[in-house]
Amino acid sequence: MSDVDPRAAERMQSFIAEENQRAAVQQIISKLTDTCWDKCMGKPGSKLSSYERDCISNCAERFLDASIFIVQRMHDQSR
Repeated sequence: MSDVDPRAAERMQSFIAEENQRAAVQQIISKLTDTCWDKCMGKPGSKLSSYERDCISNCAERFLDASIFIVQRMHDQSR
């Protein structure tokens, strides 16, 4: 049985941690997207109402703010 290169093991652990963080971010993005849709969309028609446009725009902005915050927080914790 061969010994595992410590640097390779460390890189693998780092890779797994990064992938777990990406998966967590994607899960949050999916949840926020569902929330915006449920909050803003009434009965889909041929075009969006002004309320739906404004709501989706505001929700998307909050979504981006939250995403940036989450990514920054994860980055800070991994240091």
